[in-house]
Amino acid sequence: MKKNNKTETVSMTNFNDTEELDDNTLYEHFKFIVDPGQSSVRVDKFLVNRMESTSRNRIQAAADAGSILVNGKPVKSNYKIKPSDVVAIVLDFPKRELKIIAEDIPLNVVYEDEHLILINKPPGLVVHPGHGNYSGTLVNALAFRFKDLPLFNADDPRPGLIHRIDKDTSGLLVVAKTEIAKVKLSLQFFEKTTKRKYQALVWGVPKESEGTIEGHIGRSLKNRQVFTVFPEGDFGKHAVTHYSTIEDLGYVGLVECRLETGRTHQIRVHMKYINHPLFNDSNYGGDQILRGTTFSKYKQFVDNCFKICPRQALHAKSLGFIHPASGKEMYFETGLPDDMSQLIEKWRNYIACRHEE
Repeated sequence: MKKNNKTETVSMTNFNDTEELDDNTLYEHFKFIVDPGQSSVRVDKFLVNRMESTSRNRIQAAADAGSILVNGKPVKSNYKIKPSDVVAIVLDFPKRELKIIAEDIPLNVVYEDEHLILINKPPGLVVHPGHGNYSGTLVNALAFRFKDLPLFNADDPRPGLIHRIDKDTSGLLVVAKTEIAKVKLSLQFFEKTTKRKYQALVWGVPKESEGTIEGHIGRSLKNRQVFTVFPEGDFGKHAVTHYSTIEDLGYVGLVECRLETGRTHQIRVHMKYINHPLFNDSNYGGDQILRGTTFSKYKQFVDNCFKICPRQALHAKSLGFIHPASGKEMYFETGLPDDMSQLIEKWRNYIACRHEE
């Protein structure tokens, strides 16, 4: 079977991104027009025959993620193509030439076996290369650590990534080391069967000690750099966050958030939506004094708190999933990083001194 010459050739990338890597824009990376004389075959077989160095597992993973379109509509891997069908592969980032440079960056490994690795990401570490961050990322570190594994090649900007957390958010992140592990773990995130809990320090203390926040999340129509809630669901994607208050610290509160979905900036956007932005979250107004007094002594105290934790106070504390090979339930927890621990302790001391006055 000859290869169609109506083909855009770019490097194969990570197709099975899940909700944690979502965006509202899709970019075409490959397009094929089926020959008039083409026999009816599965779309995964059709693509494998036309894409060099690409496995059927990877094509099937792309279909599972909704990244394979036929005539503009997502199809499953068993879809039978027809003459003149337009088959496209789309991703949530623009096509570009990008080689991943392996860098020896230390990682805090919580667990590892031949199928996956669990990392406790420090704040400030970008997960994958992008505009303005082409080196020094978690992916650069993984490329060095796993340079002999097929999944981690220089042409893939997101090798093994199942989900991500923001640059200035700390905590647990699972990364696949094989194609099968990647597909199976991605499916768990897609089907919302993973168990993810975060801890955050927010401005104010929610009136209800626990609750659920619902509201479609999408890029702001006024500022494309941030996200917002669209209550009516006309824009954005469905998002659900469950929260509970762990500790009342007067003008701030320590809360636990459990994700039911995994949208970009979900906790940060949802907590702002209920008027409790994350402490020192510069994108969503948390880097201003939103609760408290007007005394200069208090302002100085808050400024010192901002310096102790110079980022949004958010930590991915626990992660649970089914192991992709053994089928066993895995559950991991990690303590708060030093900056958040010191920040919370400083507020505890402040509240204690107020009560003694």
